[in-house]
Amino acid sequence: MYRCCENHIELAIDMYVDEKEMAPEIEKIFVDNQGVRCDFCNNQAIYIVGN
Repeated sequence: MYRCCENHIELAIDMYVDEKEMAPEIEKIFVDNQGVRCDFCNNQAIYIVGN
C-alpha cells in the first residue's frame, strides 16, 4: 500500500502493479487525515494506492 500526492499517483500505481501483478484499488484520503504524508516526498498525501 502506498500513500501518495497528486504528483506521485502514477509512480505508486506502477510500483504496486510491478510488485503484486494486479491492479490496485485507489482511495481518496479524507480531510480528517491531513497529517498523512506522501511516501515519495514530503507533500500531503491525497490517495491510498493498494488493496
